Amino acid sequence: MNSIVAIETFDLTKRFDNTTALERLNLKIKKGDLFGLVGPDGAGKTTILRLLSGILKPTSGTAEVAGFNIIQESEKLKEHIGYMPQRFGLYEDLTVEENLDFFSDIFEVSKKERGERIRELMDFSQLHPFRKYLAGNLSGGMKQKLGLSCVLIHRPEILLLDEPTTGVDPSSRRDFWKILFQQLKQGVTIFISTPYMDEAERCHTVGMLYEGNFLAVDTPDEIKKLLTGFLFEISTDKPRKAWEVAQKSDAAASSVLFGDRLHLLVKDPEKDVEAIENEFARSNIKIDSLQRISPTLEDVFFSFLKTHE
Repeated sequence: MNSIVAIETFDLTKRFDNTTALERLNLKIKKGDLFGLVGPDGAGKTTILRLLSGILKPTSGTAEVAGFNIIQESEKLKEHIGYMPQRFGLYEDLTVEENLDFFSDIFEVSKKERGERIRELMDFSQLHPFRKYLAGNLSGGMKQKLGLSCVLIHRPEILLLDEPTTGVDPSSRRDFWKILFQQLKQGVTIFISTPYMDEAERCHTVGMLYEGNFLAVDTPDEIKKLLTGFLFEISTDKPRKAWEVAQKSDAAASSVLFGDRLHLLVKDPEKDVEAIENEFARSNIKIDSLQRISPTLEDVFFSFLKTHE
């Protein structure tokens, strides 16, 4: 594998009985890149991460991670990666410090190095004041930061993170991402799946996965350019009803409700918008504001999903 490539897959396929979780995936991620994987539940995100970490064996195809073949060299691979599944196995009856010490043993971090490494991890994860707390008594966000610190203990080249901030409060999410960006500065490659499109926006490259296939793999800016049509944001007095009307309208290519705002994709910015306005008026829906906007990754993603329904 090329020295500047951290992860490369070759027709990577995984089937479970009669279900195809991943279908002939080909992907190349550069060293030091931050790759974000997004997709609905059941798209195959966790399967990809388990394959890349050497835990699962592919049905066909293969991959190289940190220069190691995931089939033939899975044990050697584990020394070079940090894999954090959705339910990371912290020992809740051990303290923060004891968990870090335990994972130091698992990853065979030398006694000479581990003290400094544990202090370093606790400092930049802001866990030092809680080092004597039992892991079971930590908040969800602090548990995730401790879990990340545990997989970082052996200085992995590549991080594989499966929706690590799901269910974590916004402040803890920010702290978690600060740690990730610190790792990027040190040259670590990060492959992260996330349900949050604002997190995907921070990634160098994003892969949109649906039913085991990539719908798009590119930078966030380039993916946004894939949205064909004109996007409008509408505020109304009846947002839910407005969305239901737009869903049935031939004038709307797609419509997505974001809180009290409706994002409407149309092909003709004059004729289609006028048609929607007339349909809203017939349904006694008052439009408070209507403006053309630039698409977000979330707009593109929902548009893709509608196309593949």
